[in-house]
Amino acid sequence: MSLRYIAQAALALAMMTLTAAGATAAERKTFDEKDFAAAQAQGKPILIDISATWCPTCQAQKPIIQKLSAEPQYENLTIFDVDFDTRKDVLRKFGAQVQSTLIVFKGDKETGRSVGATSESAIDGLMRKAL
Repeated sequence: MSLRYIAQAALALAMMTLTAAGATAAERKTFDEKDFAAAQAQGKPILIDISATWCPTCQAQKPIIQKLSAEPQYENLTIFDVDFDTRKDVLRKFGAQVQSTLIVFKGDKETGRSVGATSESAIDGLMRKAL
């Protein structure tokens, strides 16, 4: 079995478990400039998740972010997914040079960023900076 398959299966299982439990999760969507600007204008906590399908670090981050985003303190968090391979315009906008980059905002202010973090505590600490 490939690492990608295992990560996808773990993510699917986590999502099914959360759905069955009736958990309220953060909103996750593909990056769109208008949606991002609206979330900033509303003062929302935001996580930019820059990843690539071929990146094992990115695939390790996904289930951790999914798990954490289901916690009550992150119910207002908006997660914007950015594809590293196809959204070079967005990478330039945020000054991101590599995949597995996570950037958090509180409204229109960047409050933290991380590259390559795969521990739950490190990602949770970063996400808390958006609250």
